[in-house]
Amino acid sequence: MNIKVNRVKIFVTIPLKNVEEVRNAVCEVGAGIIGAYTYCTSSTKSIGTFMPDDNANPYIGKKNNLEFVEEEKLEFVCSIDKVKKVISKLREVHPYEEPAIDIIPLIDEDYFK
Repeated sequence: MNIKVNRVKIFVTIPLKNVEEVRNAVCEVGAGIIGAYTYCTSSTKSIGTFMPDDNANPYIGKKNNLEFVEEEKLEFVCSIDKVKKVISKLREVHPYEEPAIDIIPLIDEDYFK
């Protein structure tokens, strides 16, 4: 099986008040393009949990305390040639010290006969 991956789907969780800033930043550098449409994203509200250790510099919460934060999981497609630029911009504008980022390879529909 030889599958060529041209696009990925990127997922990232973001505090509610920062979603629009992150969405705009990643789309401005080329994420979220589907055909003739730009700024194509989807988001789902969620509750994120984390516990910053002594070495952390948390944006939200206190060190060594389990935190529960209302977040949105933002998802968007990205062409392979733009992934590095998009992830770099995402990290630049995301408020978290260590954002949770998932990158999933996508198989083009043309692969399936």
